[in-house]
Amino acid sequence: MRSTAKRTRSPRGSGELLAEEIIEAASELLVEHGDDAAVSIRAVASRVGVTPPSIYLHFGDKDELLDAVCARYFEQLDGELAAAAAGVDDPLERALQQGLAYVRFAIATPALYRIAFRQHAPGPSKVDQVLSASAFTRISATVTELAGEGFYPESDVGEVVLELWAAAHGVASLMLAKPDLAWGDDLRLAETLLRAVCLGRTALGMLGVDTEPDEVRAWLRDQRHAGR
Repeated sequence: MRSTAKRTRSPRGSGELLAEEIIEAASELLVEHGDDAAVSIRAVASRVGVTPPSIYLHFGDKDELLDAVCARYFEQLDGELAAAAAGVDDPLERALQQGLAYVRFAIATPALYRIAFRQHAPGPSKVDQVLSASAFTRISATVTELAGEGFYPESDVGEVVLELWAAAHGVASLMLAKPDLAWGDDLRLAETLLRAVCLGRTALGMLGVDTEPDEVRAWLRDQRHAGR
């Protein structure tokens, strides 16, 4: 544990800087201990080098502080998705790379990932606002491009975004919970799953949601014959 040094009085206008230090300290405690039980107001104050009342000047309680940590986490996630998409002109490949970046970031930051998706109180939160304005919007833009190319109906963009997110989130969560399963090298299984979602959704759009199993089999036979 980092030793606590008495903090000198901050200069006027440095409250925002202190808030950043508080969020960083709470994040460090989460990473070090693996859960939010170690993130008490007293522990965070000790890490920053201030008194507990100083924390309450910026965050009303522990839950509000954890919300700020989660919001910061999603901002960092958005940065990872932006880096993954940089220079990738093809929207299908970009969607795949964004999904893989999501999974890679999650398994690299397990404690923060778990707390970021903890149960929140009913109603929109700051965390939801940050997510909607960053990573969600970025993936939506990619899927919108795919819709423009005819991969999906434009009316389905919102659903496809949620499906991709659910696939990335699901495989990341399972990889964290069961790391000893045969996930393959360099996220191979995750990549296969994300490709299956992207391409399978395209096939579903061609076949129709209510297509009967026998109709699917007939369509597959036709595709195989056409490819010969």
